[in-house]
Amino acid sequence: MSDTATYPQSAGTTPPTTRRKVDLEKILRVVFALFVAAGSISIIEPSPFDYLSFIVLPLWLLRGFRLNVVLMPMIFLWIIYDIAGFVALMPHWDEPEPRLFQFQSLYLVIMGIFFAMFFSEETEERLELALKAFTFGCLISASLGILGYLGLFGLAEYTTMYEGRVSGTFKDPNVFGSYMILGLVYLGHGMITGRMRNTFLVMLGFGIIAAGVFLSFSRGSWAASAVALLTMFVATFLTAEEVAMRRRMLLWAATAIAIIVIAVIVILSIDTARELFLQRATVTQDYDEGLTGRFGNQLRSLPMLLELPNGFGPLRFRLVFFLEPHNSYINAFSAYGWAGGFAWLILVASTFFIGFRLMIVKSPYRSISHVCWPALMVLLLQGFQIDIDHWRWVFLSFGTVWGLEAARVRWKWQQRRSLIRPEAPPVR
Repeated sequence: MSDTATYPQSAGTTPPTTRRKVDLEKILRVVFALFVAAGSISIIEPSPFDYLSFIVLPLWLLRGFRLNVVLMPMIFLWIIYDIAGFVALMPHWDEPEPRLFQFQSLYLVIMGIFFAMFFSEETEERLELALKAFTFGCLISASLGILGYLGLFGLAEYTTMYEGRVSGTFKDPNVFGSYMILGLVYLGHGMITGRMRNTFLVMLGFGIIAAGVFLSFSRGSWAASAVALLTMFVATFLTAEEVAMRRRMLLWAATAIAIIVIAVIVILSIDTARELFLQRATVTQDYDEGLTGRFGNQLRSLPMLLELPNGFGPLRFRLVFFLEPHNSYINAFSAYGWAGGFAWLILVASTFFIGFRLMIVKSPYRSISHVCWPALMVLLLQGFQIDIDHWRWVFLSFGTVWGLEAARVRWKWQQRRSLIRPEAPPVR
C-alpha cells in the first residue's frame, strides 16, 4: 500500500505536496557533533554534554542499532565493574556524595557502551565526525585559556587558576591538559599524512592546542602528549607503504617539532611562565613525597585493600588518607572492591591488546586507529598518577577503540566470505 493517498484533481487546484521522510541519520549526526564538542565544557556541572546525551541516545535508538558480538566482553566487564561499585556502596547508601558518585559511574558506563555500539556501525564516517567535533571543542577551550592567560577580555578569572596555570573550560589544569591530547594527535596525524586540506589551518590549530597543553603546566599532560604523538608517528611511519609518504612524514614531524619549540621559547620568555615552568618541571612535588604524600598513601592502602573484598567504598579513600587516591587502579579496588578492580584491570589489558592490534594489522581502520588508540593509551597510563575514572572522554575513547575493533572483525568476516561490497573502504 502506498504511503501517500491519491486525491482527485479539479481545475485550478494543486495536488498536495508529498511529505518527505525525516532523515534521522542526518539529524543524529548533527546533534552528535554538538554533543561531542560540548564535552569540552566542564567548568559547569552538569555539563552541556550531559544534557545533550538525553537527546542523542533517544535519536540513536529511533535510528536503529545492532549489537556486535565483539563488544560483549567490554559490556560484560563494565557491568561487573558497576555492579561491584553498587555493592561496595551499600553500607554507605545514606551518604549523598558516594551515592551520586556511583550513579555518575553508571551513567558513564552507559555512555561508554553507547559510544562503542555507535562507532561499530558506519565507523569511518561517524569517527571522523566525532574527531572533528572533539578537536573543535579543544580549539575553543585552548583559545579561551590562552586569551585568559594573556589577560584579555577578563577571561583570566574563569580560564586560569593556581597562579597562572591554564584550565580553559575545565575546573582543573591537569584535566584540561589531558583533554587536549586527542585533538592534538588528530591534527598531528592529519598534518603528517596530508589527509587534511588546509595545511595552514591544521598547523595553526596544532599550535594552539599544543600551547594550551604547555600552559596547563601539567607534568602528566606534557608526558602523555609526547608519548601519544610519538606512538602515533611511529605506527603511521612503520605502516606507510610508500617511500614518498615516509619522507613527507619526516618533513612534517620536523615542522611540528619546530612549531612546539618556537612556541615554548616564546612562552618561556615571559618571566612568570618561566618561573612556573621551573617549579613544575620536576618528577615529583612536595605533596607527592613522604609517608602521607600521594605515593605514600597509595603504598599504605595496598595491604588494607587486600583485607577488604568490597574495598573502602565510593569516595571513602579520602576519609582514610585525607587525600584522593590519584591512581585509578588503586581507586578501582578502593571504590569498587576486588570484583570491580579486577574487571577494570582485565578491561584495560584487553583494550591494550586490541589497540595495538588495530594499529598493526592491515584493515580499512588501521589509519584512524593511529589517532584513537595512542590518545586512549596515554590516558590509561596517566591513570597511575591521576584519577581518570570519571573523565567523560575516557569513555568516548574506549568507545572509539572497541567500535573500531568490532568494525575490523566484521570486515574480516566479510572478507573471508567474499562479501565485501565494491564501495567498501580501501585497505590502508
